[in-house]
Amino acid sequence: MARWLPRSADLTRFCQKLNRVKTLEDDMMETSFNRCLSTIDLTLLGIGGMVGSGLYVLTGTVAKEIAGPAVIVSFIIAGFASLLAALCYAEFGARVPKTGSAYMFTYVSVGEIWAFLIGWNVLLEYMIGGAAVARAWSGYLDSIFNHKIKNFTETHVGTWQVPFLAHYPDFLAAAILLVATAFISFGAKVSSWLNHVFSAISMGVILFILIMGFVLAQPKNWSAQEGGFAPYGLSGIMAGTATCFYAFVGFDVIAASSEEARNPQRAVPRAIAFSLGLATGAYILVSVVLTLMVPWHTLDPDSALADAFYRRGYAWAGFLVAAGSICAMNTVLLSNLFSLPRIVYAMAEDGLFFQVFSRVHPRTQVPVVGIVVFGLLMALLALVFDLEALVQFLSIGTLLAYTFVAASIIVLRFQQQKVDAPAPAAGGRPSPQSHEVPSTGELKEYESFSDKLQLVDRDKSKEHREPGQLKAAFEPYLEFLSDFYPGEVVTVAVVTLMVSAICLCSILVFGNTHLHLPTWSYSLLLVLFSLGFLLSLLLIWAHEQQHGTQTFQIPLVPLSPALSIVLNIYLMLKLSYMTWLRFAIWLLLGLLVYFGYGIWHSKENLREPRPQRVSARYVVFPSGSLEERVQAVQPSSQPAAGLPDTDTDDCKR
Repeated sequence: MARWLPRSADLTRFCQKLNRVKTLEDDMMETSFNRCLSTIDLTLLGIGGMVGSGLYVLTGTVAKEIAGPAVIVSFIIAGFASLLAALCYAEFGARVPKTGSAYMFTYVSVGEIWAFLIGWNVLLEYMIGGAAVARAWSGYLDSIFNHKIKNFTETHVGTWQVPFLAHYPDFLAAAILLVATAFISFGAKVSSWLNHVFSAISMGVILFILIMGFVLAQPKNWSAQEGGFAPYGLSGIMAGTATCFYAFVGFDVIAASSEEARNPQRAVPRAIAFSLGLATGAYILVSVVLTLMVPWHTLDPDSALADAFYRRGYAWAGFLVAAGSICAMNTVLLSNLFSLPRIVYAMAEDGLFFQVFSRVHPRTQVPVVGIVVFGLLMALLALVFDLEALVQFLSIGTLLAYTFVAASIIVLRFQQQKVDAPAPAAGGRPSPQSHEVPSTGELKEYESFSDKLQLVDRDKSKEHREPGQLKAAFEPYLEFLSDFYPGEVVTVAVVTLMVSAICLCSILVFGNTHLHLPTWSYSLLLVLFSLGFLLSLLLIWAHEQQHGTQTFQIPLVPLSPALSIVLNIYLMLKLSYMTWLRFAIWLLLGLLVYFGYGIWHSKENLREPRPQRVSARYVVFPSGSLEERVQAVQPSSQPAAGLPDTDTDDCKR
């Protein structure tokens, strides 16, 4: 029975395969894409991804049903929370100017299987999101024509009464997706130009809404006679924050486009900051004028802005609002169709997904196969499926990506600079990890010993400490941590921090409702898990991090990413159990794809040389040059039989 069990060495090698990180090229600006996008192009892409139908629908829904006029405060808090995640994306987008967004960021810092699962969830998120926006676009246009399109389809095509299928086929939604797919396949410049046109119209309509709204504003609509500014109290504001948070999820299109930016080190952080600031301002100001134009409790959740103008005697303004809403939804469609094929391309280029999707058209310089295939899949989803039950699924994939990107920022910041190591010589053993410091290369292949040399010479380590090493001020108190590899303690602390955050948020969400904990145990668990979170944070902070990089860096690391992690986990746990069930099923399908295809075709798997048994004995002397002693005892391609003689000779000296 025991012989059928895997050996510990095989399990170790298997776990190393799952957690291997992507090796970056020396020249990360080299690409098969066309670097043609400016900061303005990226900014408008981000605005188009965030300011969609939510501005015309979400503001009225949250104001009437959740927060009242205090929806303004909800958007302010949600904008700040989104800023934490956006800054993490900005740092990664500047440091790693490659397409792939959260997938790529997780791959270069956390590990392969986690990156694949993030990419796998983002694929579904974009497909469902694009199809849902297309159906909303179709329904909005149909409502302008008194539902004539719907009635014609039901009369001449028929209706369905099948679970998970739409009541009738939505040909208009499928058609708009096919048209958008055709435009996206013409290249990044054409897509950017089209996004400029729709974004300009949308922003013009928003400006009209703000000017007319402030002219028609009546401060009495915030008075106590109408229920006051915050009729639902603090709980309503926070519930509104959780809903408003999803209005800002479109900024990751900027990170996904970083491989097509002319100067990603500058353009990506600036575009994310500008687009998020403008989108937050638009949501806040529109919420102000909407709740000042008419009493918040009389709003129509489905078409709040158009209805508000109609009730104030400006029915013609409703057509402008409808035009702005359609243009805004067009920008969201373009954002989804622009990002999705590029993430698929990044996964296929790394060998984790089918290679056919890594083909780039030589003329348009876009992944045309991915654009066409996933555009058709989106159109099929919009045509026949009932997407209302699946829309909530979108949030869990986004929040999971935010969580891993924030954790990746901490891990990467406390790692040594990675380099693309040269191929090992015959008989040489590859490094089990990849966090060497750039050097001449002759000693770094034997990381099991040479990396430890930094811990032998204490005086030298105090002069210059590498990222991931314990700070000199904490060494007298935490000396036992000095024996670990640089960054190893930080990685363990990040895992502990995430586990503590999950437990803490679980108690906050389920402690009083589902678990029915008594007050003393509820308080005790909150204190324990909060202490675990804070101690992990302090342990990370006690280590050196990378400084002096030429690209943008998020401030207050590890505090800022840690706050983002807690917030994202809390919002994920607030989702329904059916969302988690669908999420688990999709994850299982993803694991089948990874273990059936990705793990075998991964380029990192092809980089790994054949394992060979090499043994060596190392002797370190307190005097003399350590580097020369190591050079003498490093194993070579010759049999290791002569090594004991070398050791004996050195000992005799």
